[in-house]
Amino acid sequence: MSTSPDNENLTRRRLMMGLPLAGAAVLGVGFWKMLAGMQRGSFNPHDINAPVLNRPVPEFTVPDQAPGQGFSAQDLRGLTKPVLVNFFASWCIPCLAEMPTLMSLKDDLTLWGIAYKDRPENAANFLKHSGNPFTRLGSDHDGRIGMEWGISGVPETFLVGPGGIIRWHTATPLDVDTIRNTLIPLLEKLKAS
Repeated sequence: MSTSPDNENLTRRRLMMGLPLAGAAVLGVGFWKMLAGMQRGSFNPHDINAPVLNRPVPEFTVPDQAPGQGFSAQDLRGLTKPVLVNFFASWCIPCLAEMPTLMSLKDDLTLWGIAYKDRPENAANFLKHSGNPFTRLGSDHDGRIGMEWGISGVPETFLVGPGGIIRWHTATPLDVDTIRNTLIPLLEKLKAS
């Protein structure tokens, strides 16, 4: 039994009309689950899965960014104390908002900075005006080093433990609550081990 061309055209039209509806339904279910997770407090839009956690820092060398000296993966692997590595940019408003928090940390924790996709003169002026909490400072002008680290934007911060192992990551600006509730307890654990 063969089907007529009219029946085939009708079936194709129904299929073509049904595909967008099916796609919209799938997106709707996903959106509904996301909203339900936010309502329960189990969905954090800033909680980016960082596949680099508990792994060695990626292989990289970041050139000098005035007024500091660049660094490499070897420098981080040779450390015996934790270092906070912060990706920032002069064009980033949350980075500017984060600077006072970083400045408050600089006496208690070593901070190294990477100017991400920024002009060297703009990054230098940014640090001149907002303060420079970094003891080492490099420039990732083309963004390749950020890709190696798996960042999605700026600011992003990584806690690198002794031996160059990435122990913590956040894709949000650092604030007092994050330092008090997450970073300080993690640093205490690292000291104890």
